[in-house]
Amino acid sequence: MTELRIGVLGASRIAELAIVEPARALGHRLVAVAARDRGRAATFAQTHGVERVVDSYAELIADPEVDVVYNPLANAFHAEWNLKAIEAGKAVLTEKPFARNAAEADTVRRAARERGVPIMEGFRYLFHPIIGRMFDLLGDGTLGELQRVEVIMRMPEPKPDDPRWSLELAGGAVMDLGCYGLHVHRQLGRFAGGAPSVVAARAVERTTGIDESMDIDLVFPNGATGSSINSMNWGRFEMTLRLVGDRGQALAHDYMLQYGDDRITVSTDAGTTTLHVGTRSTYTYQLEVFADHLLGGTPFPIDTDDAVTNMRFVDAAYIAAGLPPR
Repeated sequence: MTELRIGVLGASRIAELAIVEPARALGHRLVAVAARDRGRAATFAQTHGVERVVDSYAELIADPEVDVVYNPLANAFHAEWNLKAIEAGKAVLTEKPFARNAAEADTVRRAARERGVPIMEGFRYLFHPIIGRMFDLLGDGTLGELQRVEVIMRMPEPKPDDPRWSLELAGGAVMDLGCYGLHVHRQLGRFAGGAPSVVAARAVERTTGIDESMDIDLVFPNGATGSSINSMNWGRFEMTLRLVGDRGQALAHDYMLQYGDDRITVSTDAGTTTLHVGTRSTYTYQLEVFADHLLGGTPFPIDTDDAVTNMRFVDAAYIAAGLPPR
């Protein structure tokens, strides 16, 4: 196999950025799409060059020409359809969060291990040079010892009928945005004596159980502190990462590359400099890593253990804020 044959679950807006454009850039095939509304799937296929439409998610997963299932469905359906794809022996690239909660994530992990099926959670930021450069500034001593991590994930308000406002569909700001901030903090544990802990959280509820915003406080074993600030009711997109060490600090102005700003501003006693590390899509880097594993055996940088652990952090944030996990 020299190319991936990808099937897309749902005709979601995110799929264009997350799988259509990367597949086109890297030379992989979009062989099938299924949606609850076949007409919508047909429009998606025609617009984005998907080879054909199938009648149901189940039919897509069973399709012998589909090697990879891309799952961008509403959060409540991630685990369900990931499990069904795993049972069919299909590799899975799933949008985050991995599941509704840690227990459900563990069920998916066990199934993937038992069947030997590759599955990766789409924390796309992790694959871009922006995050690699930020981590290098700690690793090479430029910033000194890590003292503070600040992740801001804010976005304009989704429409009222958006699944992210539904408790039944496992919505909420932490599920959509905060899972990234928690993941970043966990990745930085290597520079701060180990994994952080959630110590407090404060939420604003849109409706009962649904957080439209949540601020999460964390602490690392070396005493460094962290904050994950999340809002789905902000005037603009703001997705920044600030690392503060005892020798300086660095700000990634758009660490998700959500709107194409690849700047990293580094401030130390030597002065302030601005780095540019490229605007190639985070999603393209992500699909490249996924394909390299399937086609060449290159290890995934994150595994199902990581996915389960991150859901434990998400659950812990909700509990700390006095809200129920999804």
